[in-house]
Amino acid sequence: MIAALIIIAAYLWDRIVGDPRWLPHPVIGMGKAISALERLIRRAAPSEAALKPLGFLLPLVMAGGAFGLTWAVLAGLYAVNVWLGAAAEALLIGTTVATKGLRDAGMAVHARLAAGDLPGARREVGMIVGRDTGTLDEPEITRAAVETVAENIMDAVISPLLYAAIGGAPLAMAYRAINTLDSMVGYKNEKYANLGYASARLDDLANWIPARLTALLIVICALFGYDAKRAWKTALRDAPKHPSPNSGWPEAAAAGALGIRLGGLNCYKGVCSFRAYMGDPVVETGGEHIAAVCGLLTRSTLLFAILAASVLWACGGWLL
Repeated sequence: MIAALIIIAAYLWDRIVGDPRWLPHPVIGMGKAISALERLIRRAAPSEAALKPLGFLLPLVMAGGAFGLTWAVLAGLYAVNVWLGAAAEALLIGTTVATKGLRDAGMAVHARLAAGDLPGARREVGMIVGRDTGTLDEPEITRAAVETVAENIMDAVISPLLYAAIGGAPLAMAYRAINTLDSMVGYKNEKYANLGYASARLDDLANWIPARLTALLIVICALFGYDAKRAWKTALRDAPKHPSPNSGWPEAAAAGALGIRLGGLNCYKGVCSFRAYMGDPVVETGGEHIAAVCGLLTRSTLLFAILAASVLWACGGWLL
């Protein structure tokens, strides 16, 4: 029962409070630790090729350290009082998910578009995507926002909640460390192709099941007001076209549910590349689709939190 309550409390904390600036966030500490460890590894590497095997130290130290430190802190708190430990665990799990932050970011773009403020919408979407946004029109701003919100339903909410359900806050923190590593060093460029190889591959593995689960949740939620059948068919047809083995699943499901087409030409620091289309342009892409995908975000994550808590209640505790 306590495990189920912890999951619900963690989810509600994030939905209502989010990540207040006055509360230290573990990801900030993880980022500093990753940067320090990267410098140490680069100094120790005798050659660029040696960075690839040494790069395995990044996920080993970061994920292992996040798990061990969280477990030790919680063990001490639970030894003092079970409810003190449970409250701390709920708070820690809440820091690994970002439902409120993701929705607020998406709706900020929507608000600018609704007000006819195209430059403001470009600035807002530029805060949540890596692509160049300075010349985007409304359909392209919308596409960028929808793709980002849909993808992050997986790695910002469903994945950490799933790992929390399996192994409590320690495993959720380990996942967050892996995901932070991928966002910092998991690039296929000259600087990180070797050093970030292990981190990127581990992130792919960690999100493999959550990605497909997220697509299924979106399909279920699309039964209410959207096109669930098209969401299912689009996910199966178009998700494998995405360069990521995981990101295409929630993006394609959302595209099908909303009847819009995602993908196309993206530019990063002036260098443009084409990403395969996902979904069919049943309707013209517009700002209202940002609000729609934010609705899918809140529905699908709430559904999963309830399902996860129900399973934990029935099983009597963390699954691990």
